[in-house]
Formats: sequence, structure tokens, C-alpha cells
Amino acid sequence: MQTLDIDRPEMPDLQLVLVVMALCTSRLAELNVPEPVRETTFNRCWTLIHEGPPPSRREERVIDLRRWNEDTLEAMVTVIREVLADAGIQTLTWDHPASAPTHQSTKEAQPLIERLGHLFPPR
Repeated sequence: MQTLDIDRPEMPDLQLVLVVMALCTSRLAELNVPEPVRETTFNRCWTLIHEGPPPSRREERVIDLRRWNEDTLEAMVTVIREVLADAGIQTLTWDHPASAPTHQSTKEAQPLIERLGHLFPPR
């Protein structure tokens, strides 16, 4: 079982947003966040950076943070913490074995992938 405290101060904001968004858009059955809370978290973060409604197809529910600034990131962290706190969730817990990559990662993504590997080492 893996866990993530949403108020963990040593985790950079970008990493927190990326991990929580990935979990909220996943199909993990073993995640302690109910589907309505997952959707609310994603939808509220989406509306911070987009004019239109969030996509309905799960495959399109991706938030690209590359062109946004620290204020946007801070707002997303606040949204995530508020939505999860309102649902009574302080710590995310999930159980899912690492899956094989579906495509080759870019050179730019490799440092983040390695950092996540250190944060969530395989058992």
C-alpha cells in the first residue's frame, strides 16, 4: 500500500499536483478517493487554466502545467487540499503494482520519472 499525505511540506508543489492529478484520473480501484471527489478535484484544477468545460473522455483528462506559473500551481495545490479535506481525506492511499511503460519516455521527462521512482520505490 502506498500513501501520500496531502500536506507533506517537503514535496514540491509541482510533484504534488502531478501525482494527485494522475491518481484522480486513474482507474485505480484501490484508491481511497471516491470517484465524485476525483472528478471534482480534476474539474476544479482544470477550470483554473481553461476557459471551457473539462473533457469527459478519461483519455483526455490531462492537465498540462508547462506554460503556467507558480501562482497557478499554488492555486491548484490549494484546490487539491481543500477538496480532499472537505471529503475528510488527509492521506491518499492506493495499492497498485507498477505497470510496464506503454511508450518510451522523452529525455525531458526522464528526470521527473527518476524522482518519482525515488519517492515511490518499488516493493
